[in-house]
Amino acid sequence: MIFLQRNFLIVAALVFSIAGANSAGAAQSYVIADSQTGYILDEHKPRDKRQIGSLTKIATAMVVLDWAAKRGGDLNQLAAIPPEAFIGTGENYVGFQPGDIITLRDLLYAALVQSDSIAAYALANHVGSALQSVIPVVSSSPPNPVGIFVGQMNALGKRLQMERTRFFNPHGIDEKERPYSTAADLARLTRYATSNAGFRFYVSQKTRQISFRRAGHTLNYLLRNTNELLGVNGVDGVKTGRTARAGNCLILSATRESEIVRDGQVTKIYPRHLIVIVLGSTDRFGEGAQLLARGWQIYDE
Repeated sequence: MIFLQRNFLIVAALVFSIAGANSAGAAQSYVIADSQTGYILDEHKPRDKRQIGSLTKIATAMVVLDWAAKRGGDLNQLAAIPPEAFIGTGENYVGFQPGDIITLRDLLYAALVQSDSIAAYALANHVGSALQSVIPVVSSSPPNPVGIFVGQMNALGKRLQMERTRFFNPHGIDEKERPYSTAADLARLTRYATSNAGFRFYVSQKTRQISFRRAGHTLNYLLRNTNELLGVNGVDGVKTGRTARAGNCLILSATRESEIVRDGQVTKIYPRHLIVIVLGSTDRFGEGAQLLARGWQIYDE
């Protein structure tokens, strides 16, 4: 997971960095990376610690997906929205109420497509409860399911060598706690997440209808993806984030047709997939599009 730089790209990267340095909405920090290899194509203050808002939910989703894959968790199982989910989580986009019953799969859609923080908390509470029996207790106080879950988020970060990242909650709200990460660390996390076919499918949905039960009745809600660049110029994910402290943040993944190289009787296929991390921008979509275009230009040098 260590990101390396190719020497022959450094000069090109510097040229394009200078060209874009004065653009409106310049990010406080960014990284452009080749998702297949991990090579950094361009960067600006990649190790600066910053609040990242709802980009946190990428780690939340991966802990859930890893739990489901490794411990036989069923994403179709039902979870209840706990009352605690409404404390300090900001807007209630979907309109959940305490006691609503919903599948883990639809909670993942709500958290990733429309960035619903209550959904992220409910995921952490449910999966954290399931992990209580397998995670060692390090305190004499009763285990907190969400605390156990956040511990797994930080364990994932450590495994991915996200050395300048700390999660304090599953949604990224930073009013009381101050979760932080860096553009370089988020590139590692995104590369890991986009290697998971299920995750890629969740974040590729422009809209998605979910349903949940309330007092014996089934309610439906149409989620709308917060990523305005989804489907534009090969963009196939990933996530937006925003708080007053974090500013406007964005992570993009984009794919082009694979490069086919024929050498005699041998044909080699090289996938082309970029990741762009934008932190602290006043124009995240405009700058994200510019950085993506720059990434492809550097890539093709």
